[in-house]
Amino acid sequence: RPRHMHKGEAGHLLLIGGDQGGTGAIFLAASAALRTGAGLVTVITAPTVSTAINYRYPELRCYSVNNAIELEPFLNQATTILIGPGFGQSYWAQTLWHKTLANYPGPLIIDADGLNLLAQNPQQRSNWVLTPHNAEAGRLLQQSTNQIIANRLNALQALKQRYDGVIVLKGAGSLVATATDTPPGLCPYGNPGMASGGMGDLLSGIIAGLVAQNVSAIDAANLGVCIHAMAADASAQLHGERGTIASDLLPYVRHLVNNIAPAL
Repeated sequence: RPRHMHKGEAGHLLLIGGDQGGTGAIFLAASAALRTGAGLVTVITAPTVSTAINYRYPELRCYSVNNAIELEPFLNQATTILIGPGFGQSYWAQTLWHKTLANYPGPLIIDADGLNLLAQNPQQRSNWVLTPHNAEAGRLLQQSTNQIIANRLNALQALKQRYDGVIVLKGAGSLVATATDTPPGLCPYGNPGMASGGMGDLLSGIIAGLVAQNVSAIDAANLGVCIHAMAADASAQLHGERGTIASDLLPYVRHLVNNIAPAL
């Protein structure tokens, strides 16, 4: 980074999610974005839950909104948006989801219930990153989870064709589709310790944090998947796989984005 850099040059990421019961998901995603290097991270949640997020990381700007009208000023400030972690599919979530897609032209990362809402309202967009796991991919393609697992490459291609943008199909050997005429990326890192809640939220936050820093969606998806999995490998090497939780990865994420070998 140049010596004169300020936070505005490292991007303003807006995260939308965290309805009742989902504050952990949006917190993990926001934490990952901070540790990836996003300059300013703002979190939009449902009313009554924003203080729970601010308590752990005072560096986060947290606001609650009641409706889509209250969301609009935040859309105008963001350089990148991540929508979905802990979102739910309530009327509140649906109105904010529709408002965001209709009014925000910039880069989007969509995860979790943002993907489930997209499955109900399929559309294409070239500047978004979709990060489904097998079950979410099944809903996006109107297939069973077992059908996705049986042929993940076909599923990845079908997702790319139906929704455009960059597609990250999460799982053991995560796949990344960035263009229809190039082979997909295959992540060689990661371990079974990642089979725990919140790992996907962490990944979406890493990718969003990179995009906020003017990394292209294609590079952010490929880098984010590898950073996420390599951080899990570094944690497992020191502590073992069993019992790994998503927040264990955060110190290693910071090392990796600074090109520092993780301390073991």
